Amino acid sequence: MVELELTEFLAQGPKSTADIAKHCNLSESATLVLLRALKSLSLLIHYEPNWWSLDELGAAMLANPGISAMVHHHKILYQDLIDPVAMLRDRSNSQLAQFWNYQPDEEAQKTSYSELMARSQSMIADYVLDRVDLSAVKNLMDIAGGTGAFASSVAQRWPNISVSVLDLPQVVAEASHRVANDCPITFLAGDMFSGPLPRGRDCISLVRVLHDHDDGPVQNLLNRVHAALDPGGSIIIAEPMAETPGAEAIGGSYFGFYLWTMGSGRARTVAELSGMLRQAGFTDAREIKTGVPSLVRVITAQKKSVNFV
Repeated sequence: MVELELTEFLAQGPKSTADIAKHCNLSESATLVLLRALKSLSLLIHYEPNWWSLDELGAAMLANPGISAMVHHHKILYQDLIDPVAMLRDRSNSQLAQFWNYQPDEEAQKTSYSELMARSQSMIADYVLDRVDLSAVKNLMDIAGGTGAFASSVAQRWPNISVSVLDLPQVVAEASHRVANDCPITFLAGDMFSGPLPRGRDCISLVRVLHDHDDGPVQNLLNRVHAALDPGGSIIIAEPMAETPGAEAIGGSYFGFYLWTMGSGRARTVAELSGMLRQAGFTDAREIKTGVPSLVRVITAQKKSVNFV
């Protein structure tokens, strides 16, 4: 559907099987195989005798370009999983790991990396910000925020918040060329796993970050975030999580194989992340429900205020 640009074609209105076959450069019999499969996935609606239009999920793909970006990206994963047993035995040379190993001197790879990061962040920003109240926040830092997709959404919704993004120096250098001159975001170069994190923030967000990393680095990062936050400050964790009711296969199967092939990380349960937050010193860890928990769940926690009594 994505490769054939069928979503955009059907956005013009219902089309006949013959019209779709011509657009896709397929025989009508092959087209029917495709259309029936898409109907079974609730992406298309079939009207007798031979007309087709977008269903609710198909329209959602059209409205959110991040979905199509991820579909294109998954061709890399499929190539790695041609022999899944071999990948389970040795993942050291996976193409997916090479894709996510940011190489600032490789222009094509750098562009695709940054674009996918931006689109995947934008894809979930509204779901997070629809439910998280930032009205009391003054200074928010988004760690590993890439070119600022999530941070931009925060700045648009909460213009009184001073918003910054921390990412690797090469990512920040690229971000400065991508964002508008009047963008109200400050980009900070640094490594979230080493060196001091910038201080003076009462909120730090980690959006689609922790599940990409193994337990040791994640615990280290949460410890560092706790140390960097102002007393009384809060942390926001937003990402897909394991054992999500109704979407257990996403955390166990999809992310299990995706992150194994990528070379690090795993989807964690709310209980696991809450425990890691407590170990880092945070209190009041709680989940905030989102509209699409299969795509993103949110946990917030607090750093205790200083008691001078």
